[in-house]
Amino acid sequence: MPETSQPRTPRVVIVGPASWNHLIELDHLPEPTPHMEFARRSAHTIGGTSAGKALHLAQLGTSSELHALLADDPEGRQVRAALAAAGVMLHAHASSRTEKHVNLMTRAGARLSIYVDTPSSASQDTLHALETALGRTDLAVVDLSDLGAALLERRPKAAWAAELWVDLHDYDGASPYHEPFVEAADVVFMNDDNISDPWALMSSCLERGPRLAVCTRGAAGAVALDAGGTRYSTQALPVDIVDTNGAGDAFMAGFLHTALGGYGIDESLRQGAAQATIALGSVHLHPSLSPTLDAG
Repeated sequence: MPETSQPRTPRVVIVGPASWNHLIELDHLPEPTPHMEFARRSAHTIGGTSAGKALHLAQLGTSSELHALLADDPEGRQVRAALAAAGVMLHAHASSRTEKHVNLMTRAGARLSIYVDTPSSASQDTLHALETALGRTDLAVVDLSDLGAALLERRPKAAWAAELWVDLHDYDGASPYHEPFVEAADVVFMNDDNISDPWALMSSCLERGPRLAVCTRGAAGAVALDAGGTRYSTQALPVDIVDTNGAGDAFMAGFLHTALGGYGIDESLRQGAAQATIALGSVHLHPSLSPTLDAG
């Protein structure tokens, strides 16, 4: 039985992207020459790293709310409706455009993301509203985005001091865009797509302030390193992969939910790996989207 401490149950505030995605599965990513490809599968669905985390936390029963920039356009209305039907508490903030992607995917997990539209910059009113929400929570997930960067830049003068968890995705240890997120975070997550030594990268992150770093490694499982130098690891669980979109977000949600329940890092890693299989087994970020999106 895993060792537990006194559980804490704050409402988690998640800030970042929610998008409308067109997923196209190919046998392999296209070469940079004029030619024709036949899609193995095509689907329209919800995307965005913050939406993925919110969907999994909602289904796990963690009290959470998602703040995202969405326009009042057809795509934005579809995002709103599908997230609401899946039980996500969504606070949509005004944007002139809803974020839209075309993702070229392979069954093995290779991906090329084409940003068709990105949200407009957040207004001062939106930033104030987000800072108010962040000021009411004990734990915040602020995802990589221009919106997240703006909130971190304003943080020294803003009245919020929530514990901050950040998903660095395919951070290579040198990207200047990621640096403010690393330095502000208490806990960082990443994957090993652009690195050869996850332990060195996690150690480098911890030197800049976080107390814990976690790195997902696909079929090789996941590892973690705490500020005291203790190493942790877990294996990936077997799963028939349908789509790799959102597996990292599902992992982080499973880890966070378990940690909030008072469990240690080992058990949180195991539950993160278990949660990732839910995303891997669905064309959607979470199968709870299926009743709304597959009906059309």
